[in-house]
Order: sequence, then structure tokens, then C-alpha cells
Amino acid sequence: MKYRTLGRTGIAVSPYCLGTMMFGAMGNPDHDDSIRIIHRALDAGINFVDTADVYSAGESEVIVGKALKGRRDDVVLASKVHYPMGDDPNHRGNSRRWIMTAVENSLRRLQTDHLDLYQIHRPDPAVDVEETLSALSDLVRSGKVRAIGASTFPASEIVEAQWAAERRGLERFRTEQPPYSILNRSIEREVLPVCQRYGMGTLVWSPLGQGLLTGRFRKGQHTDTHRSGGMPQHFTDQRKLDVVEQLIPLAEKAGLPMTHLAMAFAIAHPGVTSAIIGPRTMGQLDDLLAGVGVTLDDEVLDRIDEIAPPGTDAGPNDVSYTPPAVSHVIWRRRPAAERSAA
Repeated sequence: MKYRTLGRTGIAVSPYCLGTMMFGAMGNPDHDDSIRIIHRALDAGINFVDTADVYSAGESEVIVGKALKGRRDDVVLASKVHYPMGDDPNHRGNSRRWIMTAVENSLRRLQTDHLDLYQIHRPDPAVDVEETLSALSDLVRSGKVRAIGASTFPASEIVEAQWAAERRGLERFRTEQPPYSILNRSIEREVLPVCQRYGMGTLVWSPLGQGLLTGRFRKGQHTDTHRSGGMPQHFTDQRKLDVVEQLIPLAEKAGLPMTHLAMAFAIAHPGVTSAIIGPRTMGQLDDLLAGVGVTLDDEVLDRIDEIAPPGTDAGPNDVSYTPPAVSHVIWRRRPAAERSAA
């Protein structure tokens, strides 16, 4: 395992980061099996583990805490805060009030006294970024958090946060966790260059395109399953499936499984530090570990650029962040009375 430095933090991390969203009720409910998967990843040289309070309503953090007993000092441990953790309107978001409570809950579930990386899971338009950074700065100074980061922030908000930190003398985001795969390359336009400019590390999520880049889902198959609730709709996105159909023969020609092609692509970009893998089973983990040393030559990368042009998305990432200016009609449409008056 060849380790990389996480931005300018000086922290050495593996090019694969073990994501734990699939541990618990959301994926694998067997705690012992999930712990075995975590141990297998650590034994293979992965030293970077990413979780979040919202994963299975805290159950993922509980599993990770059990798995890291006796091994905590050898692991770069990351968690996140933002999404609702109950019905209380204040048990969510990026306010100081919630961050200070949420971090204590995460530390308790993880059975540790500090996080190596604490990330804001999504932007919160209702909260001033200085409020968020001020709270996170206090956590760093108290020793409960070593570094702070963001996840799925637009480039403009990353820049705003950097400027706010400099202006107010606050801790700045040291990392960003954006979606990135052959199918979703839009972060190459602004997010990755901005992260490189500010010396931020990146741990990219969904490098397998939410499962489409495993090669198990083909064009013309599973066409009606999502209508009956049997399959997420992104598995039937024809634009993405068109790309997959062109990638399969490319992987075969290179002598690689699709998963290895996809992962090697994700970590080939100079702005990417680690790619998050999210195995639910030991078999899935072993398949991914078998490709950890794969590198793609220029011929293969050039062909990928032809199939999925740099800086573009083959289709929307269904679980990515959509800013209110796009998602809420009131922010992008003048009132009817004003329009008619014009």
C-alpha cells in the first residue's frame, strides 16, 4: 500500500478509504461480520476509515467503535455531521448548538476521545459559515478533533469558507469529500482545482458510480424493476448505461474487472487523495483489494476521456448536493405577479 499525504495536514492515508455506510441497518446488520470486514481492510493496509452519525442512525459508528478497539492509534478516523438525527429541529444542520452535541455523541459511539477528521456532511444555507467554522475551531483547539473538512460543497462555498477562516482567524477546511467517478466528472472543472489551490486533501465518494461501474447492470436489462420498487432509478439511466456499455470492452481489453478500472481511474487524478470504498460483504471487499495496485496507462485513460469527457456528468448523481437556487422554485422564479407586470 502506497500512502499519500492528506492535503497539507501531514497525515498519511491509504489511497483507498474504507467507507462504512453499509455497516448496520442500511446494509449489513451483522455486527460481527461487519467488524471482520473492517479488520480485513486494516490488515490489507487501509488506514483511513470514514463514517457519519447518520449512517444507520448511529449504528455504523457503534460498529466502527467496536472494530477499532486496540487498533485506534493506527487508524485515521473520520466522521461527519449535518443530517437529521431525530425529529427535533435542532438535532441537525451546521449550527454551533448541534455540532457541539453531535461530536460528543459520535465520540461516545466510536469509543474514542478524538476524531482525526470531522466533516460537515452538506452545506447548510441557514447557517453562517463563520458560525460553523467557529464551532469546529473550538473542537480542534480542545483536542477532540485533529482536522476539519467538508463534503459535497460547491467550489464557491469552499472558497467562501477558506476566506472566512482567514478573515476571522479560524481553522480552515483541510479536506473535501465530493462524488467522483467515470460517470460523474464535473468536479474536475472547479472543485478539484480549488482544493488543489488551497492544499486540501480529497476523499472522493461513489467511485463505482453508485454500483453502475461494477458491470453488473447492462443496457436493456432490469428496465422495469425500479417501477415496482425493486431497484433505484439510477440503474436504468440510459445515459449512464451507454457509457458503461463502452467501458466494458475497454476493461476487457485491458484485462481488468470493471471495478478495478473504475477505482484506478478515481485515484489517478492528481487532485484526489483517496477513493472511498463501501463494501457490504467480504467478497466485495476482497474484489476491491485485489485491484489496489492497478494503474491505468495513458492509452486507457485517453479512451475513458473519449467515452466520458473530462469535467462532465453522464447523468445526475442522485444523492449529491443540489443548491437551493436550483432545487427550490422560489429561488429561481420571480413571483407570478411580477412576471405578468413585466
